[in-house]
Amino acid sequence: MTDIPRRTAARTAKLASLPLGVAGRAAAGWGRRLAGGDGEEISAQLMAKSAEQLFAVLGELKGGAMKFGQALSVFEAAIPDEFAAPFRESLVKLQSAAPPMPSSDVHRMLAEQFGRGWRDRFQDFDETPAAAASIGQVHRAIWRDGREVAVKVQYPGAEEALRSDLRQLSRMTRLIQPLVPGLEIKPLIAELRERMEEELDYRDEAANQRVFAAAYEGDATVKVPRVVASAPRAMVTEWVTGRRMSDVIAGGTQADRDRAAALLAEFHYSAPARVGLLHADPHPGNFQVLDDGRLMVLDFGAVARLPDGLPRPLSIMVRLALENEPAELLQLLRDHGFVREDSRLAAEEAIEYLAPFTEPLRSESFRFNRRWLQRQAERVGDLRRPEFRTGRELNLPPQYLLVHRVTMGTLGVLCQLDADVPLRGIVQHWQPWIFDAEDETAGRHA
Repeated sequence: MTDIPRRTAARTAKLASLPLGVAGRAAAGWGRRLAGGDGEEISAQLMAKSAEQLFAVLGELKGGAMKFGQALSVFEAAIPDEFAAPFRESLVKLQSAAPPMPSSDVHRMLAEQFGRGWRDRFQDFDETPAAAASIGQVHRAIWRDGREVAVKVQYPGAEEALRSDLRQLSRMTRLIQPLVPGLEIKPLIAELRERMEEELDYRDEAANQRVFAAAYEGDATVKVPRVVASAPRAMVTEWVTGRRMSDVIAGGTQADRDRAAALLAEFHYSAPARVGLLHADPHPGNFQVLDDGRLMVLDFGAVARLPDGLPRPLSIMVRLALENEPAELLQLLRDHGFVREDSRLAAEEAIEYLAPFTEPLRSESFRFNRRWLQRQAERVGDLRRPEFRTGRELNLPPQYLLVHRVTMGTLGVLCQLDADVPLRGIVQHWQPWIFDAEDETAGRHA
């Protein structure tokens, strides 16, 4: 590969091959069933081949296609097992791996960003990429002062590819949807399009990372690598490495998974209060567990700016759902634009829709797993259930969209970890007002 394939027609043809390939394999499988083949075995083969194709296409295209695949990898826990199992390994690969770009392109990009004498900044530079992501790849190097560093270099043509892919994916949501049953593809792609501008300039990412690194300097639970140098299309940070979150998910002991999940939850809920920012790309490829037990966080290209912490209306809604106050909850939803203007939604319908999402906060520890997330997806996504109709009456205001997506993505990773998490205590520490009234009520009844 000499570059990201840039021509829109070529990229569209590759993306279109996903649903077309699935359709073709389905037709072939139908023919083999008529010939007496085993139905379950044929279906498994079809899904495995679709998974291989998904990884091959999204990984090769990189850009918006790969970022879409990474976003899917967060939510795979919500997909029913009969569909998710063949895709799981392929989606995990998209979190941290992709075909590398040639050294000549890497050198050209570094010369454009740091000047023709860019090599003088390094004592050593490893030509083999250590990791790859949606719009750039990472090389290990030794900085001029002897520090080990990670050098992230953006792919040539990343901006054009990102825009092209997300445009085409938006047009193809109905064709792609069958590949990932149980997930709403259209709003996911719309949100990715809104975020893409922030991720293309590494100077913005470097500024975000510096703020996070300063806030968590010396912290006992979180490590953010310090930024060494930055330019629009290249960035140098400290080299820190640990055990990848995807490895903890796949092979960690129960204690490993519980620890990793608690660290991730702590980071998610503490960052808005400590930093005024929310890390907005919570797929497992951006997290590692260090040997000293801390969570290392990577990739700060996408953040939500929350100078006042997590939005108070969201936490008050949680409190009202916990306290079973349907009338007050519905009024709050209406006041903040969460209910469509022409809706006749009843208070009891609203609380029945939202209450199950508060289940992890009702006990000291909660077991997050795929089955729990699948039940929630089935409950609100099944056309035959009343919760589906309730969901059609609700609206998610734009200012809350990113916070909601990141919170759901974080819950998705917790469910992949299959972990017991003391979420109530973590949330209570950072958002005590959720539980103040509940605690007072409990005290009166004690």
